[in-house]
Amino acid sequence: MLTRHSDCLSVLTDSARFASDWRRAGEDIPAPLLSVQTLDPPEHTAIRHLLLDGFRAQDRQALHAAMDRWAGELLAELAGRPSFDFVGELAEPLALRFITAFLGVDAPDPAWFVPMSRTVVDGMDAGLWPEKHEPAVAARARLAEYAGGWLADPPKDGLIGYVAAHAESAGVDRSVLRNSLRVVLHAGYESASRLLGNAAAALLTYPGALAAFRTAPLAAAVDELIRYDAPVQADARVCVTETELAGVTIRVGDPVTLFLGAAHHDPLRFAHPTELRLDRAPNPHLGFGRGAHACLGASLAIRLAGSVFTALARDYPDARAVAEPAHRSNLTLRGLDRFEVTLRPHTGEEELS
Repeated sequence: MLTRHSDCLSVLTDSARFASDWRRAGEDIPAPLLSVQTLDPPEHTAIRHLLLDGFRAQDRQALHAAMDRWAGELLAELAGRPSFDFVGELAEPLALRFITAFLGVDAPDPAWFVPMSRTVVDGMDAGLWPEKHEPAVAARARLAEYAGGWLADPPKDGLIGYVAAHAESAGVDRSVLRNSLRVVLHAGYESASRLLGNAAAALLTYPGALAAFRTAPLAAAVDELIRYDAPVQADARVCVTETELAGVTIRVGDPVTLFLGAAHHDPLRFAHPTELRLDRAPNPHLGFGRGAHACLGASLAIRLAGSVFTALARDYPDARAVAEPAHRSNLTLRGLDRFEVTLRPHTGEEELS
């Protein structure tokens, strides 16, 4: 179990000794789990390059403009309410709209998709609660089947249209592509929505944070919000070549758990790590991973957060929490279940409960 920033970084950037693909250590991995997220080079290379090329081919400026517009419109709508749930009424619907627009498809019915997505997240903690594993595998398979429908009749625009047209020439297996599109949908939604919720909780409960956001460099501020309370709190690898790390021998087959949340608060790497410093630089957080499995959509997630919180800080400087943020009972992927906020000035009638 690793908690130091330097040790976590070493493992994340060394896929030769620490595998994401547990088949390299003799594990039997269900087919729905084989994707860009779990394969290692060289198998991983073709699907990652295809997706990266697809990302680069999109009109991201148009998407960014749309994100700014959606965030502003949704905040304006919610501003008329005495209070609202930032998670269920802003972060989640905005994240789903954002990722499906990037993919080039209509958003699935939230009543079907959200419970399925949460089942997958619950399965990330199956090491502690084994009963969560099988439902998560089944949910991944259903989401992959849903993604397969996109490939059967791909849209002209968006990431799906690109990869559907180029997968064969790239030499990417169809099932791996389908599973990887499921990963993009699920990770894009969950990571983005949880990032927005965690960041909102920090900005609206840490003294002076929202006011400081207005003058801080935008990229630095978003990076610090990620470091301070990252959605991805832990990751795992398996050792495939005996090695020594920080004076400890790690043997072939040993699982290695990386506590990224702890690494982000490592005083050996970050000065005053418990403080929210929106101008912190440099800020080498590991919130989007590193190495071969670094997050494909990191820049999009950062831009989405920038759209939301720039509009919030600029147009609603009196925004504040009216209840303590309530967290979901997940350990690997940290996020809020509910966070009641208001965009109205304080009248003295409401109290933080």
